[in-house]
Amino acid sequence: MKIAIIGFGNLGKTFASSFIKSRVIKNEDIYVVSRTLPKLEMSLGIPMINFQNTPSLKIAESDIIILCTKPQDFEEVVKTLKPVISEEQIILSVMAGVSIEKIKEKLGIKKVIRSMPNLGTQIGLGMTVFSASAEIDRKDLFIVQNLINTTGKSIYVEDESLINPATAVSGSGPAYVFYFMNAMIKAAEEFGFSSSEAEVLVHQTFLGAVNLQSASNLSNEELIMKVASKGGTTESALNVFITNALDETIAQAMQSANSRAIELGA
Repeated sequence: MKIAIIGFGNLGKTFASSFIKSRVIKNEDIYVVSRTLPKLEMSLGIPMINFQNTPSLKIAESDIIILCTKPQDFEEVVKTLKPVISEEQIILSVMAGVSIEKIKEKLGIKKVIRSMPNLGTQIGLGMTVFSASAEIDRKDLFIVQNLINTTGKSIYVEDESLINPATAVSGSGPAYVFYFMNAMIKAAEEFGFSSSEAEVLVHQTFLGAVNLQSASNLSNEELIMKVASKGGTTESALNVFITNALDETIAQAMQSANSRAIELGA
């Protein structure tokens, strides 16, 4: 199997690295189109001859083409990519907001899989939600899901409209976690802990909580109650969250992310 990756930013490099480490794709079977060609030491073992500034007939030899470009750059990509691709090839897109129908129309192809991975893919702990056009058969879907799963876990949804909400939940989600962690670190520093001590306190707390939640059969509500004794310190903190409607603020933020994903694909 031959793979072409359009765009060699964080996601493009992550896919290439994951495929190679998992041994599902050989180095020499990966082609990359990037505005800036990498130095040899950053090529991940992919032959330098396989790197191009613009799509060429080499792309026509690929079975799957992965679009790792920004949605704002899609129109520009179409101009150079459309002349060298065929209907038999599978397009896997990670562009936020750009619909399957738009990709089919602009590129003049039929087999399209639209996905939304998140930052965790960089360490093999990613979460990807994906959907496919009707022309993708079960075999193709299985092949692509195996590729995606080299970067973590995935969920297939028949309803493409769920991709934008997935962007708001898991795609943008890591930033929400980092934001909350950062706020806790700053608060710990105000208590008097050094920055390094605050980092360890918060990091280990999140790490322990996530692993405990993964290992437990209890719901999040039940886990909260295990920490929050009546009249105790945790209940006092949670009451501040409730008073300030933190859950509503989080929901509003995710709705905003969803709306922006829709706008980007318009």
